[in-house]
This record gives sequence, C-alpha cells and structure tokens, in this order.
Amino acid sequence: MNGNIRIGNLFGIPFFINPSWFFVLGLVTWSYGSGLTRFPELTGIMPWFLGLVTALLLFSSVLAHELGHSFVAIRQGIPVKSITLFIFGGLATLEKESESPFQAFSVAVAGPLVSVLLYGLFSFIAATVPLSLPLKAIISLVAYINLVLALFNMIPGLPLDGGNVLKAIVWKVTGNPNKGVIFAGRVGQVIGWIAISLGIMSVLGISQVGSIWTLLIGAFLLRNAGFAAQSAQVQDKLSQYTAKDAVIENSPVAENNLSIREFVNNYVIGKQQWRKFLIVDSDRQLAGEIEIAELNKIPTSQWNDVYLNELIEPVDQANIIAAETSLLEVAKDFEVNSPRELIVVGDTGEVYGLLEKSSIINLMAKQEQEQERSFKSQSDREEVLQS
Repeated sequence: MNGNIRIGNLFGIPFFINPSWFFVLGLVTWSYGSGLTRFPELTGIMPWFLGLVTALLLFSSVLAHELGHSFVAIRQGIPVKSITLFIFGGLATLEKESESPFQAFSVAVAGPLVSVLLYGLFSFIAATVPLSLPLKAIISLVAYINLVLALFNMIPGLPLDGGNVLKAIVWKVTGNPNKGVIFAGRVGQVIGWIAISLGIMSVLGISQVGSIWTLLIGAFLLRNAGFAAQSAQVQDKLSQYTAKDAVIENSPVAENNLSIREFVNNYVIGKQQWRKFLIVDSDRQLAGEIEIAELNKIPTSQWNDVYLNELIEPVDQANIIAAETSLLEVAKDFEVNSPRELIVVGDTGEVYGLLEKSSIINLMAKQEQEQERSFKSQSDREEVLQS
C-alpha cells in the first residue's frame, strides 16, 4: 500500500505506518528529549527515553483521533479499509462515503471530539495526580497537543476534518454531496496557499509567523484539497448522465432470426470486429450472446441452414445494468468489479447495447468538446454584438 508498512490490526482495522513516520518519531523524540534535559533529576539517557515516550503518546493520540472517525463510520455500516500514520499525522480510509449529510458530519467531528476528550483527561491527570515535574510536563504537553490537534483539524478546508464538516453543511444546503466536496476543496486550496505563503516568508525572514513546517503542511493541504475537488467535479459530471447515454454507438446487437450467413454478411464482413454479439428477439429482448470464434466450429456449407437462436449462450446476469443507472454508479461498478463490458437494458427489458469503461471516458471527452465549442460560439456572438 504505497510503501506503507503493515503493523497489524486494530479492532479489526488494518493498521499501517508510512516510512515518513519514523523520521518524525526520531525528530519528536530528539526535540522533546532535549527539552527534558533541563530537569536535573533526569540523567544519562533518561531524557531521551522520556522523549520517546512523549512521541509515542502523541502518536497514540493521533491514532485515537483516527479511531474516533473509524468507530462512527463502522456504526453507520461503512467498512474502514485502513488507518495509516504518516509524517503529517494519520488517515482513516473508508470504503465509501456516508449516506447523508448528518452521517458525514458525525464521522468528521468524531476525531476532534476524541482529541478534546483526551485533552480533558490529560489535563485532569496533570492537575490532580501527584507526579514528578518531568512527568507532569510530559502529560501537560500531551494534553496541549491534543487540543491543538482538535483545533487544527477543524480548519474548514479539505482534507482536514473541518473541511469534511463544511462539506456536510454544503451537502445539506444544496442536496449534492459533490458540491460540498468541491466547495470545501476550494477552501482547502486557499488555506494551503496561505500556509505556503506564510512558510516561505518565514523561511526568508520576512515574517515571524510560520515555519518550514507551515510550508510543508500548506503543500500537503493544497495537493490533497485540489485532488478532492477535481475528483468531486468528475463525479458531479458523471452523476448528470445515465448508462444509456454512454452506450457504444452501433453496439454489437443482432436479432436471433438471422442465419449465420446473413449474420456474417450483415454484421461481420467489412464491419468493426467484435469479440461477441448480443442476440435479441424481435422485441429487442435479450436472448443471449454469441462468441464470434464459435462460428468457426460450424462448416460454412451449413451457414444458410443454422440460425443464431440455435447457438446463443446465456449472459452473465451480473453484467446487466439498467439504462437509467447513474453513470457515476456505473463507473464505480467498473472500479470495484472490473467487468469487461456491461449490457444496458431498459425498464421493459429492451437492449440498448454495450457499455465499456472507455465509453465513459469518450462521453466525457465529447461533452467537454461540445462545451468548449458552445463557449467559443457564445464568445464569437458577443464579439459581433460589441463590434
């Protein structure tokens, strides 16, 4: 999984660590260990050991944050593919999106709520439990970091939790989850550019606000927010079309009352070469399919006497899809089940034709070209009117 190292399972959820995590673990251990050297009672390697403990507590807090998202998603019936710790924190990867804005909101806020609860727990321990000064400093630091983690993640831009909250709100207002992702993604890109600018000015000594980490986090936000917005735009376009819109023109469909000779003359010789044909009756109801290679098993001397309805084989029912199915759902079917092609049928069973993965790409490209031509024509008309 992208070079990630699988550690095991947590509550049945695959748990991975990105190699970048070890760099941050070492950096945090060194940073906090150096800070603990101010306590005279800590001698030898003890400051660095406690620095490692602090780093592990911080990453455990990040892990608890992601488990918060995961448990709420699981309660909604959404499988969690994995939890991964990496250089900028953690990521819980869900099998699918929530089915309603409120459910999406619940998953988004679960992580920050866990961080707030941990902040309260560690603050209570630091204030009430008699601890040595070094341990009190560690517990207080972990409490503070959990509060920062909660507040930082509530910044309203993807891919942060606050961006997912904003997505859910826009989804509720517009009724379209993709519009929520697009809007929250654009906000995330703006925040990313701001963070990058602050980071660059800090590195150049122009500003006291920000650091090299601000620059790196900004680049991370910009990249992921842009990807989320682009993906949502594609999904939004796909949701505007149905399976029948992407059916291959002149799909390989023939009637079952044809002889092999008629079929070969009318559909095979000099035509586009197809691996197989769908066979329908006079009402275009699906009767089955024929592999072109199977025709070679029949002597050509018999081609006038053998009809297609004698040769048809049943089709795989899993590859039949309703004509009014959203093209977005069709695309997901191709990604999940990887069928070679789908058979598109109407409400009364009539066959529209075949649909391949490339059909979706071709339809989107065609629509894009038509939009560009329409925009150009409109611009030309405006120029004529202005002149």
